[in-house]
Amino acid sequence: VQLVESGGGSVQVGGSLRLSCVASGDTICRYCMGWFRQIPDKEREGVAVIYTDGVTIYYDDSVKGRFTISQDNANNTVYLQMNTLLPEDTAMYYCAAKRQCSDAEWTYWGQGTQVTVS
Repeated sequence: VQLVESGGGSVQVGGSLRLSCVASGDTICRYCMGWFRQIPDKEREGVAVIYTDGVTIYYDDSVKGRFTISQDNANNTVYLQMNTLLPEDTAMYYCAAKRQCSDAEWTYWGQGTQVTVS
């Protein structure tokens, strides 16, 4: 499966952005989908995960109550709605997929989209 992210940009503190991850080559309902972020010289960190049932969802504590992950199977797209953005949310955001959420490694990655909050 190929993943392409979009929707990043520059926003003021307290603002919102919605990231999109369009998948091709297979249907996202067959995959565990996740959003990650990374800043230079730091490890990539998980932000949110949505299971293949489309209902089971986990968030990193740093984004709980502010970010929402969702998926649109008809459009083969996963979204990350980001509200009340903070400077520490500034990062490159990546979409990822793997067959089972229990798998250790994420198999497929997008190229990333930059989010800057100031």
